[in-house]
Amino acid sequence: MLSFMGRSTTLCDRLSRREWMRVGGLGAFALSSGALTSAQASQRAGSFGKAKRCIVLFMLGGPPQHETWDPKPDAPREIRGDFGTIGTATPGYHVGELMPLTAKLTERIAVLRAMATDDNAHSSSGYWMLTGRPHSPKGQENALPGAPNNWPSLPAVVRHVKGDQTSLPGAIRLPEEIWNTGHIVWPGQDSGWLGDHADPWLVTCDPNKPDFHVPDIGLPVEISPERFSQRNALRSFMNEHFRSPTQSTPVQRWSTWQHKAIELLGSHGAQAAFSMAQEPDAVRDRYGRNRFGQSVLLARRLVEQGVSLVQVNWTRWEDDESIAPAWDTHAKNAERLKKALMPPMDQAYSALLEDLEQRGLLHDTLVVWMGEFGRSPKINGQAGRDHWGHCFSVALAGGGVQGGAVHGQSDRQGGYPLDGRVEPQDLAATVYHCLGIGPETMIQDPFGRPLAITTGKPVHEIL
Repeated sequence: MLSFMGRSTTLCDRLSRREWMRVGGLGAFALSSGALTSAQASQRAGSFGKAKRCIVLFMLGGPPQHETWDPKPDAPREIRGDFGTIGTATPGYHVGELMPLTAKLTERIAVLRAMATDDNAHSSSGYWMLTGRPHSPKGQENALPGAPNNWPSLPAVVRHVKGDQTSLPGAIRLPEEIWNTGHIVWPGQDSGWLGDHADPWLVTCDPNKPDFHVPDIGLPVEISPERFSQRNALRSFMNEHFRSPTQSTPVQRWSTWQHKAIELLGSHGAQAAFSMAQEPDAVRDRYGRNRFGQSVLLARRLVEQGVSLVQVNWTRWEDDESIAPAWDTHAKNAERLKKALMPPMDQAYSALLEDLEQRGLLHDTLVVWMGEFGRSPKINGQAGRDHWGHCFSVALAGGGVQGGAVHGQSDRQGGYPLDGRVEPQDLAATVYHCLGIGPETMIQDPFGRPLAITTGKPVHEIL
């Protein structure tokens, strides 16, 4: 179902479907807004902007650079790990042997091998990766959302700047929010101080279930399209009859969101986007019959329907051990990677790139593969790798990206950057740049002060 800020009982923006249906005889709410100035619009227009849409795949827990994008085959075993490397479509470039499907597609992928936060805490390092702003202080595990760490997330900024192109919101997160053990939700996942109008929807779901559907989109069975149309016509008449030329800003906001609510409820496109049954079995099989694979497929369907940015979060699986949930492989790193992590990731990621290309969408769709940090160079006493924010890898593909590029270099152990260091604000600037949003674009904080959406610079070496 849809929810706002993790409230699984509500539709987007804190409203249940019953409340949506009461808008103007069918509900009511008011949200803050933040329009672009003409100067900001011109900044956006002058940007690179080859990508029309973006899909972010977030590997919760911290994926290891050694077994993925930056293997060290000549290092001692306690560094290189149990796995070898395989050649790729890019001459001279190798990846970990557990990525056979992705290895065939590296000519479409650019890799940043010297990403760094120097922060080994999931929450605070993740905040920086998700927003492009460092957490204060660094190294704070179980950090909570709220000031001063309430900078809007990348999806929120994209939604704010680009707006909603269809009845669906401009940014969506799925299949659940990111949290630490104890369901401690990370900061940096929502619109923060930017306002609820920019909040990326949270769709808590499992698209792999046979009966998957999103009950909060579309009309209830007891409301026919004709009855809905009649109610909407009456609402429009009443709005026009009582409209005042001096309407207050809250009333104007209410009117705007009333229109959005009605548009969503009557949208066949929005309903079709979540109809996974429309996909051929062969396509669903290619992505992988698991929650992550089907969530990635759902992301493709959503961007096809006009959503500007969809973020797919890796989630904890039922068989995850408490000491090594998701990609947080403090123990049994090799076993977890081989049996539970790499196969579904490799399958879904490669399927997405191939599917987008076959549909003619890869050239203008940016795909970002990342986590909150990497894993330690040295394998610990539990056969695992620990948190490591000093050097890790991020991959980008598609719109605006130079496929086959490898930027940055780590040292012989994969522990620290030797050159080409990239920080999260630079990654954010690169994503915005590809989407046609100038990194210098200004947004206003709650006090009316103009602030640039990022202090970083695009990584032009991969563009």
